[in-house]
Amino acid sequence: MRAAVLHAPGDLRIEEYAEPAAGPGTVVLAVAYNGLCGTDVTEYTKGPMMVPLTTRHPGSGHLGPTILGHEFVGEVVDAGPGAERWRGRLVASGAGVSCGICPRCLRGRTNLCERYYTLGLSTHGALADYVAVPAATLREIPDGCAGLDAALAQPLAVGLHAVDRSGVRPGDTVVLLGAGAIGSFILAGLAGHDGRVIAVDVDSGRLAAAERLGATETLLVDPANSEDPVRDLVPRGADVVIESSGVPGAAQRAAHLVAMGGTVLLVGLVQAPQSLALADLVLREVTVRTTVAHVCDSDLPRALELLRARPLADELVGRVVPLERVVSEALDPLAAGTVSGKVLVSPFSVTGRPPHRV
Repeated sequence: MRAAVLHAPGDLRIEEYAEPAAGPGTVVLAVAYNGLCGTDVTEYTKGPMMVPLTTRHPGSGHLGPTILGHEFVGEVVDAGPGAERWRGRLVASGAGVSCGICPRCLRGRTNLCERYYTLGLSTHGALADYVAVPAATLREIPDGCAGLDAALAQPLAVGLHAVDRSGVRPGDTVVLLGAGAIGSFILAGLAGHDGRVIAVDVDSGRLAAAERLGATETLLVDPANSEDPVRDLVPRGADVVIESSGVPGAAQRAAHLVAMGGTVLLVGLVQAPQSLALADLVLREVTVRTTVAHVCDSDLPRALELLRARPLADELVGRVVPLERVVSEALDPLAAGTVSGKVLVSPFSVTGRPPHRV
């Protein structure tokens, strides 16, 4: 099979790889679509940060060149013992693999599993013709949900999990800092919220999409401007401020914008240490929360149902590219910021429907 294999920063190769086999409790998917996110771009341009190119991953045991791809849907074409019921089904994968028996798993927080690893980041993933997947990560795509929409289920599940972690309540004013990438899926997760939802970004195209996704107000900001015009919109602060941009200084900005007794949710990842005025947060009794990934059992089914009821591909998908052009038409433009919207990779976009192997 063909696979997009990361060997080093800037070195992603389309190679011939042995097709995976289904073992106990696992299946093999013929990949229909694989979405790319900022993490994939970062690993390609600046990694390894999460991909175990040089250090063995403690959960997966994988070390070395890695097939990327952790947002994917496909058709089950092979199934191992204990997973036979999945054969022939169209499915979305949560990609995060948990043990199910550690203390956090037993409390339902499988995204914090002691042995957690992610397909396409901690071991081989779905930027390939086929991928082997533990059946526990799968959810069937419901009737009436198109494959292109279902391909957004994993990042939407992340957005839904973030909304849950924010603790947003009816009537709350919400400020979202960063309306690209995961920010757009957080907005989709806020659909139906009856309070103000203010999306803030440096890109007018992202804000136009944010309005279509349900933001009640948008604000285009200049990162070079030391003044913060968001404060004019919420003079007493917002009940919930969600920081999803991941830019340096954004956490402190979120803290500045939150109301007394409100909540700051940190979503964006910043590798470098950041300053945060903790005394102010304490004196105003601000709650600071974080969020990571999603809980497959609860968030992924909700994401698929939402996508069935409200298709989002037309709003969010910018382009679909074939696997052989993933670097030139996907990763490089994403890194350069010259493509808008979600980019999906379709391994069989040229050859058509993936063939059954069994």
